[in-house]
Amino acid sequence: MLKKLLVLLMFCLTAWGANAQELQCDVVVNSEQVQYTDRQLFTDMQTRIFEFMNNRRWTDQPYRANERIKCRILINLTEMPEIGVFKANVQVVSVRPAYGTGYESILFSFIDKDWTFQFNDAQPLDFAENNYSSNLSSMLAFYAYMIIGVDNDSFGKLGGATAFDKARAVVNLAASQGAGYQGWKAFDSNRNRYWLIDNIQDPQFLAFREGMYNMHRQGLDLMIENPEKARETVLSVLENVQRLQQQKPNAAVVRAFFDAKSDELVNMFKNAAPAQKQKAYTILSQTDPTNNSKYEVLLKR
Repeated sequence: MLKKLLVLLMFCLTAWGANAQELQCDVVVNSEQVQYTDRQLFTDMQTRIFEFMNNRRWTDQPYRANERIKCRILINLTEMPEIGVFKANVQVVSVRPAYGTGYESILFSFIDKDWTFQFNDAQPLDFAENNYSSNLSSMLAFYAYMIIGVDNDSFGKLGGATAFDKARAVVNLAASQGAGYQGWKAFDSNRNRYWLIDNIQDPQFLAFREGMYNMHRQGLDLMIENPEKARETVLSVLENVQRLQQQKPNAAVVRAFFDAKSDELVNMFKNAAPAQKQKAYTILSQTDPTNNSKYEVLLKR
């Protein structure tokens, strides 16, 4: 009898582990710029957003507890134009592990300056795929799907398609029913939520998405085993990114790529053979001149 109970317990633990939520999301709400006497409101906001991101199943994919995607949302509140309405700049970051190491690679990094939302600690933070609930829940859901999609693309070629479809659906609903909130439409700016998903799903960016798989599975994950071959793979990916940048200057997804990867690329190539270092520097300095001061270390012998 005891043996049967132990077997049943192990089965339940295994089943639970395989059905964990997708995200392991750290949430920080910085309210220093907002003058409001009830500071508990901001603590409640942080807690509610944390629970929204972490306690929800976003897909029907099986995830074990140790497979949850590590990510972070930093919400920097800048203004409260009226009671219960907030404006913010937000940074969303996700990481993935490199195979056989303790290293975590930044996979997605995006700064969104178009956050305006209502928050009331007495009102539930709800989300349903086919209904618009609030701008806050829509923005959070959009980035949840983006994080999952980018992560899936890095482990399987074009593996993020379903999550990206869901992100697109969030954009379409918010654009049509979101009462004029910024960030959901093409004309709001050239680097917002609309353009992020539009780039990802644009057929011209197909090579970019395939490159994310190659860079991570055939590049980063092989750095310990065969660093020279891994770097050659990454150089091929960078050549594709360079061509894309020439075709689509200032594309939101390319800017997000370099925001995530500039430091990592320097570390990857700074100990490479001279020819690889020179090639990497040439591509990076031309394609991402904003970070050229970082890349100059590759010119040193």
